[in-house]
Amino acid sequence: MQVTRRQFFKLSAATLGGSSLAALGFSPSEVLAEVRNFKLERTTETRNTCPYCSVACGIILYSLGDKAKNAKSEIIHIEGDPDHPVSRGSLCPKGAGLLDFVHSETRITFPEYRAPGASNWTRVSWEWALERIAKLMKEDRERNFIAKNDKGQTVNRWPTVGFLAASASSNEAGYLTHKVLRSLGIVTLDNQARV
Repeated sequence: MQVTRRQFFKLSAATLGGSSLAALGFSPSEVLAEVRNFKLERTTETRNTCPYCSVACGIILYSLGDKAKNAKSEIIHIEGDPDHPVSRGSLCPKGAGLLDFVHSETRITFPEYRAPGASNWTRVSWEWALERIAKLMKEDRERNFIAKNDKGQTVNRWPTVGFLAASASSNEAGYLTHKVLRSLGIVTLDNQARV
């Protein structure tokens, strides 16, 4: 593009005049000259463990909410925890997609029960579900508990129930889980690993 000296001065004068008018507030559209806020600025950080496998990578959940008594916060961002000794902030593809898991419409967040012979699941309360599990466990333990073996040795076994522990638990939580279950006499224990 060829610009003569006269055209250059006209263009420069028009640009200077337009920018001066804009600086004085005569801009056709208001322009905000402020720094954009960081999206996690008002969030609450919560450290947790990824629920997928037995590696137990550390994650940071960022939730947004006013922390009022009956207000529910919403998780808006999940990332790896750089201070976590296991993963040092890195996540696998499943861990990196945790936000989709949290906000999935098909995610079940309440207990359901299907009666024997029924074809449909019904929603029940947490209290009802926990009481039912405890009642069935107590009945089964009383019926099948073995205090002594054939030789008369004390064994305190409950062989009819097994337990699959969560893979995302820390070593300490896994240790306590096993101690509690072994004290009940359960001998079939395992930890979930890449199920």
